[in-house]
Amino acid sequence: MSKRIFTQEQINTLLNNKNVAKCSEKSISYHRDFKLAAVRRYQEGLPPTAIFTEAGFNLALIGRKEPKWCLERWRSIFRKKGADGFSKEARGGPGRRKALRPMSDQEKLKYYEAQIAYLKAENAFLAKLRKQR
Repeated sequence: MSKRIFTQEQINTLLNNKNVAKCSEKSISYHRDFKLAAVRRYQEGLPPTAIFTEAGFNLALIGRKEPKWCLERWRSIFRKKGADGFSKEARGGPGRRKALRPMSDQEKLKYYEAQIAYLKAENAFLAKLRKQR
């Protein structure tokens, strides 16, 4: 995450760009179509800074390295999921937390028994360490 903080004036400037979906003090969200077009232009051999400059971005404002970082992420998404990877519903992945389903009483019992066994083993290990001192 960048340490830059956008002023309200800078946020308004960025929001006036048709390729920006949202902008806050700390981040810029780009439109799906821009991401897709940028990846395709990059595959044609255009450098990231040229793609962003042509799209109307001030590199001094967004950061000189931002285009390269964005295109690295977007190319990875495009390789893995194709154009559908840029839709909001397709974002996230294995690192995202899954919603917990309700557990039955039997499952809860099994879970808590495992927790108790783990904590007992941990306490025994710590007691053994204390004795060694």
